[in-house]
Amino acid sequence: MLIADDHTIVREGLAKLLEAEPWIRVVGQARDGREAVHKAEELEPDVVIMDIGMPVLNGIEAARKIRKVLPSAKIVILSMHSHDRYISELFSIGVSGYLLKDSSGSDIVSAIEAALRGDKYLSPSVSRKVVEQYVSMKRTTPGQDRYSLLSNREREVLQLIAEGRSTKDIAEILCVSVSTVKTHRAKIMQKLNITNESQLIRFAIGIGLVDPAL
Repeated sequence: MLIADDHTIVREGLAKLLEAEPWIRVVGQARDGREAVHKAEELEPDVVIMDIGMPVLNGIEAARKIRKVLPSAKIVILSMHSHDRYISELFSIGVSGYLLKDSSGSDIVSAIEAALRGDKYLSPSVSRKVVEQYVSMKRTTPGQDRYSLLSNREREVLQLIAEGRSTKDIAEILCVSVSTVKTHRAKIMQKLNITNESQLIRFAIGIGLVDPAL
């Protein structure tokens, strides 16, 4: 079991809760999405429990990368919020479960058991929202429509820009050149029809990609 969350108290509390189950062993913890990908590749856990709103690389893109480097791993999202606009994308990536952080310990264990069986698991409140979305045929927001136009790499760059990181820092994190980051930035602005960095940040906050408190 690998636990990825940017809050230490959440990671440690969850680890203690899960290790009370005799059949669960926590092999590692990660503070952000990029570290989660590296540790998943290194430790090869059966299950990864991960938040969406993590710095450096969010849970959606981290889940996508983990599915590529470790297809056998089951991924369970444990989030503070019901990001219903992302649920269909997460399950299309191959995520096994989506729970809210107010879920009980037994719900989390049930989600892990379901994932290991090859089943899907949703928190009851999330399930209701998904059903309501289909019943009402609710469309995605214009912002989310535009976000879907971005490539995976452009999504990573957008998040890092929204976190206030410099072009040089982004280049180092992604192991690319500064000019490549500038090219990605220009393409992002073009696809999103955005003209400055402040608008980029507001866009990222508006679709729940970054936490405005960060």
